[in-house]
Amino acid sequence: MEDRTLIERLARHLASAEPDHWPVRVEDAASILALLKEPDDAMREAGDPAIWREMIDAALRERWNVARLAADDETPSGSDEEGEIRLTPDTVRGDHAEWVHLHPKPEKRA
Repeated sequence: MEDRTLIERLARHLASAEPDHWPVRVEDAASILALLKEPDDAMREAGDPAIWREMIDAALRERWNVARLAADDETPSGSDEEGEIRLTPDTVRGDHAEWVHLHPKPEKRA
């Protein structure tokens, strides 16, 4: 069995009716992973929610590599967690992980 990233495995599953079209499902896979980022009560009881969030963030960051491998001549793109704002790798100050809310908001100064 090939060692594929979680996001690629999910995209391939979503494209099971059209296996050759899995790259177009990477954005859908990222949206699903973003929804899973916040653990529910049962998940919080089973383990550390911070570790879970870090793991989901790591899986989400892989989307840029998967998209790049799937379409070398096409610019990888996606959307924010809500699917409302189109993002390209250069949209968020060159930090592809920024859109998954890894950075704390700056505190307001009085």
